[in-house]
Amino acid sequence: MATKQEVREFWDRAACGEQLYLRGFGAEEFRKQAEIRYELEPFILSFAEFEASTGKRVLEIGVGLGADHQRFAEAGAVLSGIDLTNRGVEITRRRFEKLGLKSDLQVGDAEQLAFPDNTFDSVYAWGVVHHSPDTQRTVREILRVLKPGGEARVMIYHKYSLVAFMLWLRYALVAGRPLTSLDTVCAKYLESPGTKVYSQTSARELFRQFESVSINIQLTHGDLLTSRAGQRHEGPWLNVARKLWPRWLLRRLCQRNGLFILIDATKSAL
Repeated sequence: MATKQEVREFWDRAACGEQLYLRGFGAEEFRKQAEIRYELEPFILSFAEFEASTGKRVLEIGVGLGADHQRFAEAGAVLSGIDLTNRGVEITRRRFEKLGLKSDLQVGDAEQLAFPDNTFDSVYAWGVVHHSPDTQRTVREILRVLKPGGEARVMIYHKYSLVAFMLWLRYALVAGRPLTSLDTVCAKYLESPGTKVYSQTSARELFRQFESVSINIQLTHGDLLTSRAGQRHEGPWLNVARKLWPRWLLRRLCQRNGLFILIDATKSAL
């Protein structure tokens, strides 16, 4: 299992997407990064329901480059945001200073949220909690800080995704280690050390303490090879795969094999 320090050091070198999609720290650079983000992942807009956050107390866990945090602020949320890294908080603060937006931003540990019980109407975390060494503890903390009837909207990675299968082909089968599990391959090669992946069943179990849980699988640009990959995975094999990838067929047959598990979980109102 990766340590929290290893995870922090990985993301402190560059926030998620920084090397690929952020070319500077001016208003125009932040605008362009957000444009690319929502072109690649337009489903974020309906999932996050930014406009419904007006006047509500919202916590985002893992602010990263701050594009989603910006949308919450522009919608009029009473906003707080944490990131495990100084890097994520620094970039998001720069973004908000350039755009004249406000948020209570701080470096923080999702496994030990520095907020009282029953504080937030909504907690949002996009592609974050699966990096925590103790993801179950993080989910318990989300539940604790939500008000009764509050809602968590969380994206985690799907074990049985095309991305996970591609990583297994490259780093297990081709490497002569076909017995290596998807969990092990993803923990070593997907993103930061120790990144977890979940089945729909294990994702539901992760949120078992919530009153209601809705789960949906989303096919992504990563599964369809329609976007750039991190430098860690670039190479001739990937260029060939991009040209040969049967996207039309995968869109038709593999909707349940997307990388993203979208979870909408509600805390009991009692």
